[in-house]
This record gives sequence, C-alpha cells and structure tokens, in this order.
Amino acid sequence: MDLSIIIVNYNTCQLTLDCLQSVFDSQVNFDFEIIVVDNNSIDNTVISIRENYPLVKIIANTENTGFAKANNQAMEAAQGRYFLLLNSDTVVQPETLQTMFEFMESNTDVGAAGCKVVLPDGSLDKACRRGFPTPSASFYYAFGFSKLFPNNPKFNQYQLGYMDSNQSYPIDCLVGAFMWVRRAAWDEVGGLDETFFMYGEDVDWCYRIKQAGWRVYYNSDTYIVHYKGGSARRRPLKIVYEFHRAMWLFHRKHYRSQYNFLVNAAVYLGIAVKFTAALLTNWLKPVRREIPVPVSKDSSIEVKS
Repeated sequence: MDLSIIIVNYNTCQLTLDCLQSVFDSQVNFDFEIIVVDNNSIDNTVISIRENYPLVKIIANTENTGFAKANNQAMEAAQGRYFLLLNSDTVVQPETLQTMFEFMESNTDVGAAGCKVVLPDGSLDKACRRGFPTPSASFYYAFGFSKLFPNNPKFNQYQLGYMDSNQSYPIDCLVGAFMWVRRAAWDEVGGLDETFFMYGEDVDWCYRIKQAGWRVYYNSDTYIVHYKGGSARRRPLKIVYEFHRAMWLFHRKHYRSQYNFLVNAAVYLGIAVKFTAALLTNWLKPVRREIPVPVSKDSSIEVKS
C-alpha cells in the first residue's frame, strides 16, 4: 500500500462524509486506504460511513481518546508507506494527493510535508507553515509584534508572515489538519505524543522528526480547504483548556532545559495570563452551535495570495 489516509472523527458526520467524497474523487495513480477513527460520536457517523463508503476501514472507540491517540491507533493498523493525517473538516482538491505523492517520492530526505491550507474565504490558514514556538517567537506573537511588523523575520518567527505562501520551502512545523508523513520517519521517532490531547501534538511531532535529521516541508503547489469552526462562537471549556495546556506541555518537554528559571517562569506566567484572558473572552461569546457545512470541491473558493 502506498498511502494510508487517517481521519479522526468526533461528531462531524456531514463534514467527514464530504471529506471522504473529496478523497475518493481524487485523481491518483497509486494505491491508498482510508482509516477513520471515530471517538465515540453520537451523530451516527459510523453507520453513515459504513452505508456510503463500505471500503473505508473504521475504528470505533468507546470513548473520546483525543486526536493523538486516535491517530496512533490508525497508524499501528495502517499498511501504507506514507501516512496522511487529514482533518475531518477538510476537502482535498482533485490533484492534491497526486501532487504530494510525487513530491515525497522525489524528496526522500523529507520526513513530513504539508500543502497550502486555505479557509473557506480563500485566505491562508496560517497554521499550515510555522516556526517552532520558542519563548521569543511566542512572545512576539502573543503581544502582537508579528502583526505590527508583518515583514520582519525577527517578529514573525512563529507564523512566518514574511515568507511568500505561494512558494515552497523547508519549515519547522505543519498543521495536523494535513500532515503527510513518511513511514520511515515514523519508524524512527514514533507516533504522536499522547500526552497532548488535541493541540500541540503536530508541533511536537515535527520537532522530533527534525531532531532525527529529516526535513519538514511546505509545498505550495496544491491546497486543501479547511472548514474551521467560527471564531465568533463560544468554544467548550475543554478546548480552551487543552489549547493552553499544549503550550505548557511543549515548552516543558523541549525548551525548559534550554532556558534559565526566569525565562521559564515568564513563559508559564504568560500561558496562565493568556489562558485567563481566553476564558473571559470565550465566556462573552454567543454559544457555539455546530452547523454542517455543505462542501464542494469545485473552484468556487478563490485562493488568496
């Protein structure tokens, strides 16, 4: 098997079905399998997939195990030379999989690669090509310096705003919504760190892949559409908590030993302040209601530079 496509689902039935349809509509000349891991959804996703896409392999968990553990379950069962972690709320273009496959076949030193990820309005999902969240990069990002000086590399270490999103180049980390990983890299560094529940595991994985000597690459020759939840809606407390816990976990795991007590204390304090502010901001938002988004792979979305 050339490619194992892994999709983790949690109560996103219609989005997952649309994602699967976009994969099956892909124009490829290689073999792939699809594994969906369902984290104990209550929206009939498993039944719907079995009825509409009987070729899809399903792992039905009896609890919500989180993003990292669910992907690891699938990778252990996968047969592909490559793994593709694909969010359930994404749509691939007809040429996306073939473009990425040919890229990985031609660049054997690349351990993980991603493509351009765009939002429904055509703008770039900035998480698709990032630098590592070092204390300085996190500081400049959290306090708005990256927005004040968008073309300055010093102040844009994290979101790489000074780099052309229409060019391809090595980067530090990708986004878990679309991560194409070579099995040989997985054999060497292992899977996702299950200490992370649903955020930060992609950054951690890329960090370990790069530490092992592999390149991580952003390929702008193709794109997917990422249907994220609206930021104007209130998010569950657990999501807000896990997002900020991931920051703490990553720093403690990879950077704590590299910095002195004062820097580490400043980082932890900054995370705590940001978490508190996020809780207050989130509380003031209207309650979020998940509404399935009808997805089409056509060119109705204009990709912005």
